[in-house]
Amino acid sequence: MVPLIKEILAAPPDRREVLVRGWVRTRRDMKNLVFVEIHDGSCFNGLQCACDGIPVPPGLTTGASVEIRGTLVPSPAQGQAVEIAAASITLIGEAPGEEKNGIPPYPLQKKRHTLEFLRETPHLRGRTNTIGAVTRVRGRLAFAVHRFFQDRGYHYLHTPVITGSDAEGAGAMFRVTTLDPAAPARPQGPAAKPDYREDFFGRESFLTVSGQLEAEAYAMALSRVYTFGPTFRAENSNTARHLAEFWMIEPETAFFHLADNMDLAEDFLKYCLKTILEECPGDLDFFDQRYQKGLTGGLRAAAEAAFTRLTYTEAMGELEKAAAARPGRFEFAPAWGRDLQSEHETFLTEELVRGPVIVTDYPKEIKAFYMKLNGDGKTVRAMDVLVPRLGEIIGGSEREENLAALEHRMAELGMDPDRYGWYLDLRRYGTAPHAGFGLGFERLVQYVTGMANIRDVIPYPRAAGRLY
Repeated sequence: MVPLIKEILAAPPDRREVLVRGWVRTRRDMKNLVFVEIHDGSCFNGLQCACDGIPVPPGLTTGASVEIRGTLVPSPAQGQAVEIAAASITLIGEAPGEEKNGIPPYPLQKKRHTLEFLRETPHLRGRTNTIGAVTRVRGRLAFAVHRFFQDRGYHYLHTPVITGSDAEGAGAMFRVTTLDPAAPARPQGPAAKPDYREDFFGRESFLTVSGQLEAEAYAMALSRVYTFGPTFRAENSNTARHLAEFWMIEPETAFFHLADNMDLAEDFLKYCLKTILEECPGDLDFFDQRYQKGLTGGLRAAAEAAFTRLTYTEAMGELEKAAAARPGRFEFAPAWGRDLQSEHETFLTEELVRGPVIVTDYPKEIKAFYMKLNGDGKTVRAMDVLVPRLGEIIGGSEREENLAALEHRMAELGMDPDRYGWYLDLRRYGTAPHAGFGLGFERLVQYVTGMANIRDVIPYPRAAGRLY
């Protein structure tokens, strides 16, 4: 197998013969000597190849795909130990450096492109330093997720992408239908709603916003399960924080209470941070220098510190004191019963605690129906993990395992119990305390890379008005 560039860069300059394949990043011509730097995406750094007196194929420009044979020798250039003294260089495919038949030249020339520009070419942006580094970090994080849960006895569960229930009650769901949009079945005339009894599933169906409810069912069978898959939100939000398609990690654990859930979430996040610090130092150095000064130090501090734990009431008290001490410091005035805003999360993590915070026991009115009610009748056993720079990164709760309490809460919210009959069955047949949380994978990638826009941490961002 042809070695990767990261393997060649780690090898001694012992004049062994090597074959390398990749894409040209830069080319420099000096009299009879041509220097070509190629990348194959295996690491942040490229490999310099010196072509001294050998034929260089026409069209050898930035973006070209090449195969180079040569000898691994010491490099006189600063910052690299080895390079290839090329014996032959072969261009693979067409030269991308000039316009042909109306097709423009390769758009990613040697200059610093804006992230906005790169979002317009998602099929090519993986070849840039930034998106290449993001993608490598994302891949290592995904592997760390599975390794963490597998090592702790959790079973990987594939939950449905198509569902008939709204786990979060937010209503921002993509409808799935086979009905003809030009002439859907309407039992009461054109003004009536489509007759979903004639649809594929015989009822309304949607793309999932969460696999949590289905994961709860399997936690009641296998004790420890986790999901890691795509979820969807039809929120028409054109912001740096929203995607229409994103990936969620959702563990569910039987016989867990809120304190157990907090411990698991803290251990999980620290494990992910330590993995990236150990396995992606070159990429992190790039993000630290280019996008977020002090990134590596902040991640290391979060990975080593004990997360501070505050109840919602305690957190709101601190926010109200801060607001009173400096009127106008918050755009949204903090008050008990209101949800935390981004500015409040920033204050708690970056000023009050100066590190990660877990906020618990929120008012029931601002949390989902499935969360377990506390004895005060006003709050639920919910938790949010907040981190500096980003805010909320994990949200979870102890689930309501009492049938009567869950039915009462659903009735308060006007929910149709017939649509959740199977979920209520979990409380009828062998109910048990259980808890879980959800982590939006892209938010985790944002946190460890320092990237400001969530659309830059997923290969093909899906957002309102954006479908590539």
